[in-house]
Amino acid sequence: LRQVSDLSDFSRGHWLRELLCRGEEPSHVQSSPDGQHLLLLQKSRPPTLPRVVAFQRHSIAGKDLERSWQPPQPALVGLLFLQSPVVLDSWVLALVWEHGRTEVWHFAVAVGWQLLQTLELCQGARARVVSVCSQGANLVWCEERPPLGAHSDMSKCAFRFCVCARALEVGEQGVRLGTVRIVLHNSPEYQVLASPQHVFLVPATAGFATTSKFLLIWHPEKAEFTITAPSAGFIHTKVLRSSSESDFRKLLLGSVGLLSGFAPLDIHTSAVSNGGGLLLVSIKGSVSILEPDGTQRHIFDLEGGPLAQGSPVQLKTFGSILACVLAGVLYLVDQNSGRLVEKEVLSMKEVHFLESQGEEDSIQLLSQSGIYSFSFSKPEDSSRPEPCLVEMVFEEACKYYQRRSLSSSKLTVEKLKKGGTFQAPVVLAAILQHSLHQKQKPARSLQDTYGKLLSTVSLELQSYMSLELLKTCVVCAPESEVESYCKELVEQEVSRILQSDMDKDNLAYLNSVFASFPKAAWKATRSCLQLQQNGDGLLVARATPEVWKKVLCQPQLEEMGQNGMVPLFELICASFLRFKPKWLPSFVELTQQYVSSSWSYSSKEGPEGRVPLYKRALGVLARKNKHSEADDEMELELLLCSKRPKAVLQALHLLIQLKQWQRVVEVAEKFSKLSPLLNKEIFITLLAEFAQHRELDPYLDRLWPLCPTELTASDILTMVLQHLPHSQEDPVPFSSEGNQLTVGLLKPLLQRVVRRPSVQDEMYSDALQSTTFPPPTPPREH
Repeated sequence: LRQVSDLSDFSRGHWLRELLCRGEEPSHVQSSPDGQHLLLLQKSRPPTLPRVVAFQRHSIAGKDLERSWQPPQPALVGLLFLQSPVVLDSWVLALVWEHGRTEVWHFAVAVGWQLLQTLELCQGARARVVSVCSQGANLVWCEERPPLGAHSDMSKCAFRFCVCARALEVGEQGVRLGTVRIVLHNSPEYQVLASPQHVFLVPATAGFATTSKFLLIWHPEKAEFTITAPSAGFIHTKVLRSSSESDFRKLLLGSVGLLSGFAPLDIHTSAVSNGGGLLLVSIKGSVSILEPDGTQRHIFDLEGGPLAQGSPVQLKTFGSILACVLAGVLYLVDQNSGRLVEKEVLSMKEVHFLESQGEEDSIQLLSQSGIYSFSFSKPEDSSRPEPCLVEMVFEEACKYYQRRSLSSSKLTVEKLKKGGTFQAPVVLAAILQHSLHQKQKPARSLQDTYGKLLSTVSLELQSYMSLELLKTCVVCAPESEVESYCKELVEQEVSRILQSDMDKDNLAYLNSVFASFPKAAWKATRSCLQLQQNGDGLLVARATPEVWKKVLCQPQLEEMGQNGMVPLFELICASFLRFKPKWLPSFVELTQQYVSSSWSYSSKEGPEGRVPLYKRALGVLARKNKHSEADDEMELELLLCSKRPKAVLQALHLLIQLKQWQRVVEVAEKFSKLSPLLNKEIFITLLAEFAQHRELDPYLDRLWPLCPTELTASDILTMVLQHLPHSQEDPVPFSSEGNQLTVGLLKPLLQRVVRRPSVQDEMYSDALQSTTFPPPTPPREH
């Protein structure tokens, strides 16, 4: 904590210092968003009058602003800085009084503060403004509208307030107020606090008991209200389609029963954060943030037990840091993690936060003795490797060289360091030590050869050090942040392993990662394979051939051992089944396309040389604990996406068992075009079904065109007779059941086959179509 100013850089700085040193502490201190103007609002203390005084920083010349008023005059309820659209980096100040009168002041360099216009904010003469804020170009306020009758019902008097909004336009021609918009009427008293996109309505401490159990959040762009009771987890959003729905009672209609059973809100202090949330401090000293969607998140607990009603708590956010001053103690807390960054006991009796534009790593505090700055710049991170990392290099090198050594003597780290036989670990250790000392001391000089190698492996080194930093964050992070860190860690680990050799240890490690963090591993896999849908809805992958080979490798059974390890392809298929089952058939099809372009069909080295990929995916599906109808559909899709004859026929038989005749015919039409042999097998299968029952009769006009050219009428009749259902009774000419096969049903097929030219006719078609028969004798050669 250091002093940066003794108030001399303010206009009339000596007077400001005198005011603060005399013990006339202001009731309200506010600085402009750029920190160039400081406003002090002082209450009435005889013999002085209540007044608001403006001070300009850096001694900007111009007329000063000092406004005082007599106590019978209504009090000042709002000091609002508004961005001036006329002059860049210029501010307009709105002073809003309790009876609705609004003075608009403008500051110009070398001119100072000038009163632009005085306006009436409220429409009614009896209205009284109790709270006001600015939201964009609009003024939002809560006003009291006293009842006309002197002896009105007290329960109705509690709902005598109204929340209104009005545009304030500042232009070259002056200031203009827009029409009054009733946001909420017949409501209890609310304190309005504005974020850039939302307005929070916090119940007043002296409000009606029933309505002090929840908060309201108004979303101007969506014209909707969110009712939230954070402690009870209650959130309800209602869209206001017409002005009649802005009535407070109608807004709560349907939620009164639930809200009445909740405990009253525990709010000691509230303020808006720079991120748009509402910071809340409870009487117990708990600091939390209420998001615009109505959800609440706990941040930190202040020390000292319950807070007294009059004890002030100041809140201010600087980037991701929450600054809180209570009883002369400054707390700096990380909003995201809730971690206490710094705790500083201040020697000043009372301090006020000042705006410091563009400096999110420091806090400026105003006190009687001057302006102090507290810097909380982030400490040097631990992205450098740990000291033991160099030792790990030599230990790994020992294992590597020992496996490849023909000598029976054991290789140790000391031998590696002393002996000059193996230079690789020595070079790598030197590079790591150089990177290790870069942030601690001036960089050591490396040999030219080492420097070239450092530039080559710099990206890998940065990646490794960031990974080590992330692991440290996982270990040290609070429980609420562990999940987010783990997701990032898993993605980096999966990406790292896919770029290294897929040995037994790496595969076992991947199995544990997928088991411990299934969702994070799934997202990491999608990122590494670059899986996404194109404009046509088809799954595409832009992974490199090296990554595909790692995914599709299938280790030998002796390599996998007996510990239940699963190959990477099966791990990915299981993730598809869990998180995106619709993509699994497309993924298997993608892998087959890569295999067909990388290995020959009969290659024993490729993944298809051992077990086909669709069978490996079916094996993952079969290992599911619970079987459902969706699994049957998935099995069909996997069989069909393989386009293998046996798989297609297996899918066809499965569809026949399920009696899905429409899909049976569709599959037959689609896959009969792949090969004549598969076409023949499909047609024979369907002809056998046709002979046994009448389920395929509606599809005969689509079935007969699939008949292979080599089948004759006698072949068809033979197959039909072989598959006729066996009946225990003697057949009769006209069955009452109506499910017998008749010649009439076969007639179109037989006619089609008979009329079709035979194979022999096609062979001699050229000779038969000759104009003369027999053909003329060829000329003799003399």
